Amino acid sequence: MSVADKPFVRTSILAAEPPPPGERGAVAWIRRNLLATPKDVILTVLALALIAWAVPHLVNWLFIQAVWSGPDRTFCATTIQGGIQPDGWSGACWAFISAKYDQFIFGRYPLGERWRPAIVGILFILLLVPMLIPSAPRKGLNAILLFAVLPVIAFWLLHGGFGLEVVETPLWGGLMVTLVLSFVGIAVSLPCGILLALGRRSNMPVIRMLCVTFIEVIRGVPLITVLFMASVMLPLFLPTGWNVDKLLRALIGVSIFTSAYMAEVIRGGLQAIPKGQFEGADSLGLGYWQKTRLIIMPQAIKLVIPSIVNTFIGTFKDTSLVTIIGMFDLLGIVKLNFSDSNWASAVTPITGLIFAGFIFWLFCFGMSRYSGFMERHLDTGHKR
Repeated sequence: MSVADKPFVRTSILAAEPPPPGERGAVAWIRRNLLATPKDVILTVLALALIAWAVPHLVNWLFIQAVWSGPDRTFCATTIQGGIQPDGWSGACWAFISAKYDQFIFGRYPLGERWRPAIVGILFILLLVPMLIPSAPRKGLNAILLFAVLPVIAFWLLHGGFGLEVVETPLWGGLMVTLVLSFVGIAVSLPCGILLALGRRSNMPVIRMLCVTFIEVIRGVPLITVLFMASVMLPLFLPTGWNVDKLLRALIGVSIFTSAYMAEVIRGGLQAIPKGQFEGADSLGLGYWQKTRLIIMPQAIKLVIPSIVNTFIGTFKDTSLVTIIGMFDLLGIVKLNFSDSNWASAVTPITGLIFAGFIFWLFCFGMSRYSGFMERHLDTGHKR
């Protein structure tokens, strides 16, 4: 048999070939996602026409004709060309945002003491960033500092003590209160939700009944009701002379409400775990808490990451409801400044609401993107 007739066995795998030129790049993406069918073509054309009509008007109102500086409302009545709009008003009044920016961040916190919340914010970022990076070392120590030590330091700095001037919580406000309420609500709701979900699946009737009752009652009423009960009804159950700080009441109400919803999210993850995982853990001789901590709960949480983050986002936005109990978060303090006669104009309210909405969107979008990152990092196997 000649050399040409001998069989040949390849000893290495062929290198992957690049996709055809027509299947990659921006043109291929547009053709595949926007122009695949006649219906897609029509919808794409309509969307482009709407964007072409709306974007120039928005850019003109938000930026070109906007007023960026000025001491009062009179500057928001004049365009940059020096003329007057037909309705008597210019574009967005960003001068209002600039003048009230510090108040939107810190509320009515004393001017000379605002270095204290600034330090708390810096400490929060320094501890949160390594906590969010999967490869960062010493997660346990980081968690203790973030969830146990930082709240104590933050309360000491923000409220005052040990020589610092006392700043009562009614003076707190703005983005600072929004972050405090959402951070505490998120930090408390996750462990409490896990315990409630485990209690609802417990074999002990009393524990199961108590958890079911708590979850269903709290989920059956709106957050406004919970905040109202925490603010008005809670003091009625306290001994005479006792008083609970208004911010603490809001923290309790938000935490209770979020915990009930988090419990159902975690329970959904527990129900998605195959029965074989429980049986395998039992066959290894693991106790209940060992089995839950090492095998069941990590899988359950991984499955419901989108729902957990969705609950976190809802909690962050729902903090605006604390206005009904006399506290002013970011949205509340923005709306409170609408009554300032120095800035009363036709464009002041919508400019303030756009600013508040953008801040809320920025935080919510960041949480959403981090959720996607964690899903990819944990390799959940679901297409996104």
